[in-house]
Amino acid sequence: MVLLSLSSNLLYAQKRNPIDRDATKETKALYKNLLRLSKKHTLFAHQHATEYGHGWYGEEDRSDIKSVTGSHPAMIGVDLMGFSGRSPEDIAKEKERLRKNVADTYNRRGVTTIAWHFSNPVSEGGFYWKDSISLPAVKYIIPGGEAHAQYKEILDDIGEWAHSLRGADGKLVPVIFRPFHEFDGGWFWWGKPYCTREEFISLWQFTVSYLRDSLDVHHFLYAFSPDNRFRTEAEYLERYPGDAWVDMVGMDNYGDMGRNRYAVDTAAMKLKIVSDYARKAGKLAAFTETGLESIPDTTWWTNTLLKAMKNEDVRLAYVLVWRNDRRSPTHYYAPFPGQVSVPNFMEFYHDPYTLFETDLNDIYRRRWFFGLF
Repeated sequence: MVLLSLSSNLLYAQKRNPIDRDATKETKALYKNLLRLSKKHTLFAHQHATEYGHGWYGEEDRSDIKSVTGSHPAMIGVDLMGFSGRSPEDIAKEKERLRKNVADTYNRRGVTTIAWHFSNPVSEGGFYWKDSISLPAVKYIIPGGEAHAQYKEILDDIGEWAHSLRGADGKLVPVIFRPFHEFDGGWFWWGKPYCTREEFISLWQFTVSYLRDSLDVHHFLYAFSPDNRFRTEAEYLERYPGDAWVDMVGMDNYGDMGRNRYAVDTAAMKLKIVSDYARKAGKLAAFTETGLESIPDTTWWTNTLLKAMKNEDVRLAYVLVWRNDRRSPTHYYAPFPGQVSVPNFMEFYHDPYTLFETDLNDIYRRRWFFGLF
């Protein structure tokens, strides 16, 4: 019995590592530390937090969250959407701007997560599906597809950029890469109505394999994140590419969090499905996107978001709320000075469960200094 138990523990320990056996030391440390932190805490993340905010753009070391709390979010969300559909000069500028953002976050000892609103590579229409314009690109770009060589060139470009991500210490910056999110919906060209399960899995597996094994990108952690259209583990895993191809499982959920309905118990149940699978498979778990536009609910942070995350026994590495548009007076998901939810957000900020950038000392090393453990 002892030997059997030891064998099971060793097998589980082997799972609790990045899928890339050649992952950099810093990437392995990030993975392990996020696993450890998620037992008692969740990192707070905000999309485009340091790039722009409510009424401002491109100011050094600024974020709306820092203006409210004195700290940047623990995790910053960025996007590779600017790497296509522009002139070569504009793409080069975007790559450099984004490279600096990722490096600056790492130098402050924050974390970066990367989304990819990928413009359709075989038709017009951008990243959204447009009935009169869009082509079902997945079948074209997977191995054997007519545009597979073109897709490899796109990944070559991302790989080259990835190798430019170095911090002040000269080391490659670990990031969480979250491609093809909300794939169970029909609003993106990679969505469920426009490709088979087998085609989607082929796309995911090839993307990971090409970046990791052909381009030697060894500082990415790969996050799988459908929308909230599931109520069972089997439904959640319907397009899952397999444990060998995913580091983090997540969920995007706006609908249960106030956009369509307030259903905290339902959101909590779905987070538990994600978290339970992560624990069983030795993966990270996260609440990869959520939020309430304009945050008119003055207690949303503690009465909706925190309750959804604390209602069940879940372990979540981070929770990310969407961006604050710099021009729109209403399109924002995080507070800024004077916004009505600021007092409640400060309760959220001071809750021991939530971590912000100033709570982290060095998440890229396998030891901690700030007394949480």
